[in-house]
Amino acid sequence: MTTLLQVRGLRKSFGDHEVLRGVDLEVTEGSVTVLIGPSGSGKTTVLRCLNGLEVAEAGVVRIGPVSVDLAARPGPAALRRLRAQSGMVFQAHNLFPHRTALENVTEGPIYVQGRPRAEAEAEARALLTKVGLADKADAYPYQLSGGQQQRVGIARALAVRPALMLFDEPTSALDPEIVGEVLTVMRDLAAEGWTMVVVTHEIRFARQVADHVVFLDGGTIVEEGHPADVLGNPAHERTRQFLHRILDPL
Repeated sequence: MTTLLQVRGLRKSFGDHEVLRGVDLEVTEGSVTVLIGPSGSGKTTVLRCLNGLEVAEAGVVRIGPVSVDLAARPGPAALRRLRAQSGMVFQAHNLFPHRTALENVTEGPIYVQGRPRAEAEAEARALLTKVGLADKADAYPYQLSGGQQQRVGIARALAVRPALMLFDEPTSALDPEIVGEVLTVMRDLAAEGWTMVVVTHEIRFARQVADHVVFLDGGTIVEEGHPADVLGNPAHERTRQFLHRILDPL
C-alpha cells in the first residue's frame, strides 16, 4: 500500500519542556490511525505539527508529494503547502460565529483556494448532506448543538479536498448523548476510504475503525500496531496501565 504520511524524527519543545522527543510515524493511504495516550503525551502536538499550526524544531514531514524539513526552518510558503494537504477537525468546533453553516464550509474553498462561489456552495451543500445537516445550511453556530457544530467542522475540513484528515479529540467536548452522531460520521468517512489520523480516548471507536493504533507517552511512541494487539494484548506495562485507567476508572 502507498504511504501517504511519513514522519521522521519529529521534535518539539515549548520553552524547556520537550513535548515530542523524536516521533516517527507512517500512515498508508486509505487507513485510519488512532493516537492514544495520557494528557500531555504529545498527541495533539503531533497533529498540529502535521498541519503546520506548530513548527517543530526538527524532523521531516511528508504528506503526499509535499515534504518539509523542519530543521531547515521552512518559511510561510512551505508551511502553507504542507497545510494544504490536510484538513483539521478541532476539539472545540472553532466555527465562525457570524457565518452560517454553509458559509463556514465554503470559507476555505472560496477565500483560500480561490474556487468559484457556485462550485464551492454546491459542494458544501453536498458535504452538509453527507454529515446529516442538509437542513441546517442557513443556521448559525449558536442555533446548532455541539454535535451539529462538530459535524459542520468535519464538512468544513472535507471542503478543501485534503489528502489527509486530522481529528483532535473531536468528541471530548461533547455531551455523552451526542458523541455517537460524530463518531458515526467518522466511521462513514473511514468506510469511504478517507485517510485519517485521530487523537481520541474513544477506545471502542479505535477497536472498531482503526487500522493502526499508536500509544504515546512522554513525547515518544511506546507501542504501536494493530488494534487487536495494542488494545487487546499490549506488550508494554505502560500501555496496560493506561488502558486499565481508561477502561476501568473506578
